[in-house]
Amino acid sequence: MKRKILLPTDFSKNAWHAITYALELYKKDLCDFYILNVFSATGNVIDSLINMDPGSEIYETAKLNSENGLAKVTDMIVFKDYNNPKHHFETISTFNNVVEAIKNIVEEKDIEMIIMGTKGNTASRTKVFGGVAIDVMEKVRNCPVIVIPETAKHNLPKEIVFPNSYKTHIKRRELNYLVDLAKKCEATIRVLHVAAEDKLTDKQINNKKLIEEYFEGVAYTFHRLSHMDIPSAINCFVESRDSDMVAFINRKHAFFGSILTHPLVKVIGFDSKVPLLVMHDLRN
Repeated sequence: MKRKILLPTDFSKNAWHAITYALELYKKDLCDFYILNVFSATGNVIDSLINMDPGSEIYETAKLNSENGLAKVTDMIVFKDYNNPKHHFETISTFNNVVEAIKNIVEEKDIEMIIMGTKGNTASRTKVFGGVAIDVMEKVRNCPVIVIPETAKHNLPKEIVFPNSYKTHIKRRELNYLVDLAKKCEATIRVLHVAAEDKLTDKQINNKKLIEEYFEGVAYTFHRLSHMDIPSAINCFVESRDSDMVAFINRKHAFFGSILTHPLVKVIGFDSKVPLLVMHDLRN
């Protein structure tokens, strides 16, 4: 069965890096890659949506720039002598808000994974994850996303860190993408518990046992760090082991608001070399 992968691009160097990472990651799979550029005429998307009508000069200029940019990306894939017969490419140029456009394409094309860069052309050096990347991680809840930092190493993950508190019951299908990725890359999953307490509760013990069941068939180990805040612990663990990826389940209204948009971005993030796999809980 063909995989369907969405590759959003703003034509930045980081976006191209994410595309080449995706081609490497899925090099053995039959894939339809959808390369998406979302255009607007001004920096203010709301102004653009109000003032840009199809047929107007401002709209048609932005559309042409978008289509030319996508043509250049496909030329770069060809120029890279990238001729994997298993891969098919389709470009999509659309006028919209980026998050809404991505949600629409995910539904319309039945996309199974989004792979994108963290920074755009105008990214501030002090922000690791650009606003668009955070919005996609947080708001596009019908599809997992792999976010590739600007300086990410190009090797495929051999060690994936999966932080978990064991406090929430995880469903098997919520981890399907992580298990699939680990099998594809022959990677080991390192389950990291950042502990505030000395002992696990009965509920945590049961939830940990479930994770063991779900990871049957892949290599995994359990690890524990204590007396550290979560972002620092993850960062130290990843750096000390030279891990290749961090995977999270983003629980609605819990994870990003409390951790990722503020301290985790600062701590894991500045000049991070580690891609993030962001999955979603399936309860809402």
